[in-house]
Amino acid sequence: MYERHDDGICAATLAQREGLGQATVGRIYAEFTERKAGERLSLDCPRVLGIDEHTLHRGQRFATTFCDLKQHRIFDLSPGRSETELSGYLRTLRGRERVRVVCIDLSHSYRALIRRWFPRAVIVADRFHTIRLVGLHLLRLARQLCPQLGWNRSWLALLRTRADHLDPDQRRRLDQLFHAHPALQGIYELKERLCALLRFKHQSKHACRGHIQQLLGLIETLRHSGLEAAITLAKTLTEWTEEIVRMWRFSRNNGITEGFHRKMKLIQRRAYGFRSFANYRLRVIAQCG
Repeated sequence: MYERHDDGICAATLAQREGLGQATVGRIYAEFTERKAGERLSLDCPRVLGIDEHTLHRGQRFATTFCDLKQHRIFDLSPGRSETELSGYLRTLRGRERVRVVCIDLSHSYRALIRRWFPRAVIVADRFHTIRLVGLHLLRLARQLCPQLGWNRSWLALLRTRADHLDPDQRRRLDQLFHAHPALQGIYELKERLCALLRFKHQSKHACRGHIQQLLGLIETLRHSGLEAAITLAKTLTEWTEEIVRMWRFSRNNGITEGFHRKMKLIQRRAYGFRSFANYRLRVIAQCG
């Protein structure tokens, strides 16, 4: 009964087929969901943790996801995303002292929260969000220098695409764009250098020393450009330099968590929303934990 309802057969149809009441089907599903959620291998916080937020309904706008990045599963959920909202949950969380690595996006609130509640953990910036931030700021800079760029999707798509992913036709069109607007070429080359640097993984300590010098040099280039978007990006990268540098030594990132967020959206849509956060949490842990 649980498996068929979980596969998408609605409670009313299932109740009619089995000669049961719809409430009985709902009760069976709730009991087995709670049982599966209780079958987690450990209730202690994992050593490698990914923390990210996702949206819920209007009454409970945000929830924070705690993901076991080593075992590729959801550890737990808690409503809210600020330290005030999460402090009650974190105070009772078992095994906080055993956490060694926490991966987050460039969120100041999460960084402060981790430093307080996970004192033995090192913070690693999430590679996807860091590269995305670089692209957003440099495209904003491109629009500032070249107002004709506007929201032309074909041009913006060319500027977003990695140089080694361009096909011959895209390369030709990009060269034409640079010929018409020479200022865009420098921005594109700076974006490529910076993003290529951020994509490094499994680097040795010796290699990281050289990468750090390159990163600091690119930050200085942005800072002395005199342009607002570039200066803002330089300030952000400076504030998060330590966490960004750790990406080169640590391979996992919050892409695992983002993948589970997509599955959580499907869970919400199938249930047409949840009035009870406790029921939503059990459902997610049962299916993603």
